[in-house]
Amino acid sequence: MSAIKLHVIKPSVNNMSVRVFVRAAKLDFTEDDAYGKTRTPEFAAKNPSHLTPMVETDHLPKGVLWESCAIMQYLCNKHGLTSFYPTDPAHRAMVDSAMFYVVGTLYPFVARATYPALGFPQYPGEVGASDASAEAKAAAQQAAADAIAQPLNVLHQFYLSGKHFIGGAQPSIADVRLAATLEFLAAIDYALPAWAQDYKARIETALGTAYSEPAGDVRGYIGWVKSQKK
Repeated sequence: MSAIKLHVIKPSVNNMSVRVFVRAAKLDFTEDDAYGKTRTPEFAAKNPSHLTPMVETDHLPKGVLWESCAIMQYLCNKHGLTSFYPTDPAHRAMVDSAMFYVVGTLYPFVARATYPALGFPQYPGEVGASDASAEAKAAAQQAAADAIAQPLNVLHQFYLSGKHFIGGAQPSIADVRLAATLEFLAAIDYALPAWAQDYKARIETALGTAYSEPAGDVRGYIGWVKSQKK
C-alpha cells in the first residue's frame, strides 16, 4: 500500500498543484477522486474543513493534512526534496514568499474573476456570493480580472527577474503553485503577457507528463464549461 493517499477534486488548480508535485517528485502515492465526498461524515471525521487537496498518511500527527502549499512543504521536508524546496534559509524564504504571494494576493483575484465563469461557489461576504444585481456581480468580476495584472507583474519583475523559474534553474514548489494558478485564467480568456505564456510552457516542458496530465483535467473542465455556453 502507498504511504501517501491523496484526496483531490480534479478540476481545481489548488488540487492540481499537489497532483503535479507528487508526480514530479516521483513519490509513492494513490489518488482518490473526492468529488461529492467532502461533505460526507466519513470525510468530515478526518477533515472537518471539508477541503481538498488532502494528504492522508500515518506519518502525520492527525493522519491528514490539507492546504496545497503546506502539503508540498511537508512532503519536501519529509523526503528531502531540496530541488523543489531549497534548504538554504535565504533561498527557501524567497520560495515561501513567492508561494504565499500567489495564494494570498494573486489567487483571490483569480478566484473572483474565474469562479463565476467556472460555476464554482464564491466565498461568503463577497459580491459574487451576495444578492447583488447581475450588473454589480459582473462589475466585481471585471474589477478582479483587471487587478490580476499587478501581482503578475510583481512575480515577473521581482521573483522571476533574470531566472527561468522562481526556484532558479529548475521549478520549485512556488513555480508549481503559480503555473497551476495561471491555468484558470483560460476560463475568462485572459490575455496572459508573453512572459507568462513562456513561463508556463517552460514549466510544462521541465515537468513533462507530471504537469500535463493533471493540467489536462483542469483544461478539460474549462473546455467543457465553455462548450455549455455556446
